Amino acid sequence: MLEILKSLLFGIVEGITEWLPVSSTGHMILFDEFVQLNMSAAFKEMYLVVIQLGAILAVVLLFWDQIWPFQSGAKYDGSNKVLPGWIKENIFVMWLKIVVACVPAVIIELAAGDYLEALFYNYKTVSIMLIVVGILFIIVEDWNKKRTAKITSIADITYQTAFLIGVFQLIAAVFPGTSRSGATIIGGLILGLSRQIAAEFTFYLAIPVMFGASLIKLLKFGFHFTALEAGVLAVGMIAAFLVSVVVIRFLMGYIKKHDFKVFGWYRIVLGVVVLASFAFFL
Repeated sequence: MLEILKSLLFGIVEGITEWLPVSSTGHMILFDEFVQLNMSAAFKEMYLVVIQLGAILAVVLLFWDQIWPFQSGAKYDGSNKVLPGWIKENIFVMWLKIVVACVPAVIIELAAGDYLEALFYNYKTVSIMLIVVGILFIIVEDWNKKRTAKITSIADITYQTAFLIGVFQLIAAVFPGTSRSGATIIGGLILGLSRQIAAEFTFYLAIPVMFGASLIKLLKFGFHFTALEAGVLAVGMIAAFLVSVVVIRFLMGYIKKHDFKVFGWYRIVLGVVVLASFAFFL
């Protein structure tokens, strides 16, 4: 029961931090330092990634009409002939752009994923990146106030822009604490996306990235779970899903009237506190 309760807490932390640009991986690594699951190292390595599937399902639920390209209803062509099913071209093209954006991270993950994880997945890297990206958020938002967004819809994102956003995402793939959403949102703002479109594209981009990362971890771990392992994983994913629904709705409403600077200040304070705490206790 204690491990189930711990997993519930992990799921809440994941659901809150996955979509706010404060680094879910960083928070999960830090949280694991204080509330450790009494499970095998192999399970925890898999768990901290696969729990994100719960958060992703929240995006699928909330943005289903914007991400599902297949239409089951009837459509009429120019001669009033009824077509029983059709593809929404704009959504299909969006997914092609998302695939392009995923290329940099996929290459690095396949080439050196395990090495980078062993090298950088620690509290020092997380703390430093929390501070660095927090400062970048403040700088970029101050600079962005003087500009008018050039890209105000998903359809306006070019393949080149999508690839460049993927390069920003690559930074988060290498350095935990960066925040995947934080890196892509900063990249989007620099490239001329409005805050809302930068956030939306970040949500959509997370779907294949997290499904792919989770599949890799599951394949490495295997699908033979004990009853406790299955329960811990299920509780964490369900909690992450429910909390994510609330957080995504909050964030999309928040950015209509506010910028991301508050998250930058939060990151800086958290990074400093964590560095100071570990320096004091270790």
